[in-house]
Amino acid sequence: MSDEVSPITVPTGIPAIEAATEGPRLQQPQLIVITGMSGAGRTRAAAVLEDLDWYVVDNLPAQMLVHLVGMLTSGPAGTRAERVAAVVDVRARSYFNDLVHVLDQLRDAGIDHRIIFLDASDEVLVRRFEQVRRPHPLQGDGRILDGIAEERAILADVRERADTVIDTSELNVHDLAREVRATVAGDEADTLRISLLSFGFKYGIPLDADHVVDVRFLSNPYWITELRHLTGRDAPVRDYVLGLPGARVFVDRYVDALEPVLAGYLDEEKRYVTIAVGCTGGKHRSVAVSEAIAARLRDAGHRVTVSARDLGKE
Repeated sequence: MSDEVSPITVPTGIPAIEAATEGPRLQQPQLIVITGMSGAGRTRAAAVLEDLDWYVVDNLPAQMLVHLVGMLTSGPAGTRAERVAAVVDVRARSYFNDLVHVLDQLRDAGIDHRIIFLDASDEVLVRRFEQVRRPHPLQGDGRILDGIAEERAILADVRERADTVIDTSELNVHDLAREVRATVAGDEADTLRISLLSFGFKYGIPLDADHVVDVRFLSNPYWITELRHLTGRDAPVRDYVLGLPGARVFVDRYVDALEPVLAGYLDEEKRYVTIAVGCTGGKHRSVAVSEAIAARLRDAGHRVTVSARDLGKE
């Protein structure tokens, strides 16, 4: 391949590019380019960004960055991806040499970007490749170290212009995830998504439940004629259930007991938890109690969604 980089043809009709020179500028998506040494953790970094609701494309040829950003900014408002990440590396070596030139063109077009560069020591990279028993993508007929040395030379310019360099030599997968989250999300990194799900035991325990709460110790509103046709979302049922002896105490103490558990999940990089609250049919007690638990968790600053799996079943 010639050392001379040919100009990149920008596709026509893409608002993301045209807005840089004509008329009012459209709101551009955030763009992160993930690159770095093979074996340094690019795949894990990409997975973390996906968990943070980024649109992630892996092993993208450098020249396609322009097309990707243009495609994602040209749709109707509300349907466009506003946070885009692309993993660009030497697996597509014939295209990688154009990356610096492509990034310059994106910057000139008004599309800002950040580069996260993953690195590790040669010793650690060799050990990782030996552990997975795979060759380095550039080693050819040589040794792993030959491939690593060639890759470092190719990546030198990109590493120089990286916004963030993360050395993963001493990091496990959880440590790396924390580093990426802190780099990309800041305060948003310390969030846990909690899903409260009410259900009826007679229909089976939810398969994805991390915690199962049994509220059948509370009197069943089903046996009260005026409440039978209502649900735990209706005020008369909610007030009845939460007014029962022990109901409010249970909710408060359960949430208090959850706090160290939720903090531990964050420490262990578990970002999603499902708490299933069950009664007999999933219509009255479990619905009212799950809503009450959710309210307490929200008051404590947690991100919570509530759903009722068996509401409406006979």
